[in-house]
Amino acid sequence: MELAEALENVARLDPEVSAFTEVWAAEARAAEPEASLPLAGVPLAVKGPAGIRAYAARRLTAAGAVPVGATSVPRSGSEWMTWGLGAHGPTRNPWRADRTPGGSSAGAAAAVATGMAQVATGGDGAGSVRIPAAWCGVFGLKTTNGLLPTPDRTGLASPGLLTRTAEDARPFLRCLLGSGEAAPPLLPLRAVWSPALGFAEVDREVLAVAGAAVARLESAGVIRLSGRDAVLLDPADAWSAVRAARPADGAAVRAENDRRLDAVFADADVLLTPATPNRAHGHDGPGRVYSTSLAWAFNLSGHPAASVPAGLGPDGCPVGLQLVARRGADAALLETAVAAQRHLPALRP
Repeated sequence: MELAEALENVARLDPEVSAFTEVWAAEARAAEPEASLPLAGVPLAVKGPAGIRAYAARRLTAAGAVPVGATSVPRSGSEWMTWGLGAHGPTRNPWRADRTPGGSSAGAAAAVATGMAQVATGGDGAGSVRIPAAWCGVFGLKTTNGLLPTPDRTGLASPGLLTRTAEDARPFLRCLLGSGEAAPPLLPLRAVWSPALGFAEVDREVLAVAGAAVARLESAGVIRLSGRDAVLLDPADAWSAVRAARPADGAAVRAENDRRLDAVFADADVLLTPATPNRAHGHDGPGRVYSTSLAWAFNLSGHPAASVPAGLGPDGCPVGLQLVARRGADAALLETAVAAQRHLPALRP
């Protein structure tokens, strides 16, 4: 994507989408990155007003990416974090304006989905990259916790990336990790499909779309299902305890889930779940459902996790399929997502 195209899309679409809190059009047009840099001229959106100082943004701009603006996040004090507030009001889901894009990397996902940026940075402490990626129909990756620097002292949050497809993310992840690409995966991959991780209440329409995507991957020879499930303890209280700086209160649940996940990955290459238990909700909030319920277990455990578009629900909004790999296998997880997306619907709002 050319920088001029991205800036044109920002000027044309952002008044309706409200993905940005600030747009740096003049600065972006004046930027002259060295042509020899690997990401020279790539339009980059950074999460939130302080996003330009984050590790991921600094790495990408050093490689030549050009920041076009700061993306929306939920306003301070919001009771629920699956929306964003941009310069033009609440951020709208690019597929349906009456729905939220997910959060907290709300504007990041909306900007990538609408071509206002080629890549966006995000932080994921409870699904904040994967949830908006799922609801906006783009690829979102949470890296292994502790692999990259983050200001989050709890250890729950990890830097992430959002791009249109997993294949698009390759040069950006390579830049962040400072290493080459992983080898293509040896197919079929040993896979475990868990529709609810043993505790979540998953919307039947979400489950139908995600389950159909898994069946499609198995039929295409991308995965071989083991027939077992991944049953975890509900991590909600443990996650909340760690976030509140009371890690001892969640230690038992955390240790047991780590043991169960170690058993899963002892003979599996990838764990598959729906990315969220619910569909993109309206701007009045998610109700009693925790959109994080299938995501934050892996913020506690530290595993890298990604969301790829699985298809569209009956409401016309995207549903995400979550892919989880062993700790540290970020590059391999990306290649797994690339292989999966080749056999899943290509979504474009």
